[in-house]
Formats: sequence, structure tokens, C-alpha cells
Amino acid sequence: MSRIGRAPITIPAGVKVEQKENGDVVVTGPKGTLTQWVDSCITVNVNGNEVHLARNSEENAVKAKHGLYRALIANMVKGVTEGYSKSVTISGIGYKCAVQGNKIVLNIGFSHPVNVEIPKGLSATCPSATEIVVSGIDKTAVGQFAADIKALKRVEPYHGYGIYYTNETIRRKEIKKGKK
Repeated sequence: MSRIGRAPITIPAGVKVEQKENGDVVVTGPKGTLTQWVDSCITVNVNGNEVHLARNSEENAVKAKHGLYRALIANMVKGVTEGYSKSVTISGIGYKCAVQGNKIVLNIGFSHPVNVEIPKGLSATCPSATEIVVSGIDKTAVGQFAADIKALKRVEPYHGYGIYYTNETIRRKEIKKGKK
């Protein structure tokens, strides 16, 4: 049996988990509602304050889905109670960011400012001129938007200029040395 898939998911107070007939699992909590489709080879059982997942066969593909759907539902429960956030840092001379309405304006060394629209369901703040914090209830959406921001300017390996996750370690190269 899948080690991840067999672990029960504890439902905190104020969170409601239900499975629809079309295979959707709906998790409702104080921060919002999330929906995830679950394949018919996996059965979702809600017993009191726990969710258990069971699989219908022992095929490798079904075993993989067992752990996958358990992790997705656990992420949904955490998202509607606590939420997720990801922090991105901008490093470079004159590089800065600001939130204007539903857009993030980035000055990252191009001849023009870069405007990035904040997706629906997410929020972004700039606690400083060089840091962006993306938050929301959907873990995949938060991670994808932070990755999209990071992809705008790759980190340059000699000086460290660019956009990177705040907790990421940047590998720096030694400065090139000329011939004598």
C-alpha cells in the first residue's frame, strides 16, 4: 500500500470535505473553497474528522494516484485553513517592484517597466522595494505565479543580479580572470 496514500487526513474545525458524484472533492474552509477531481480508481471516504483514501486495484499507476490524490486533498485542507505564500527577491542595481492595483510593476534592467497581472484568487504584496510575497489558498497557483515572476529575469551567476526565491541559495561563479 502507498505510504502516503494510506495516511489519514485530519480535518480541522470549520473545514468541510465532501465528494460529489462526478468525482470532484470539494473542500470548504474559512479562507475559501477548493475543488479537485479524483479518478474513479480512488475512493474517498470521509469519517468524522478524518479523510481516508482507498484504491480499487494494485496496478502501479493506481498506486501512484493513491499518494497523489491524498497529497492534493491534504494541500487543499491546509490551503483553506492557513493558506500558502511564497516570497521572491529582486537583486540588482536599480531593480525594484511595486504593486499597483491588480498588477505588479517591475523595473528589472530592461528599457521599460514590466507589468505582471496578478491572477484571480491570489494576492501579492511588496513589503520592501526588492521583495514580492505571493499568497493564496491554492498551492499550485501560488507556486506557478511565483515561478512566472522568477522566470522574467534569470539570476546572473557573477554578480547575482536577477529574481530568485528568498530561501533559494544562489550559486556564484568566480570572476573571470584574463591572461597575463
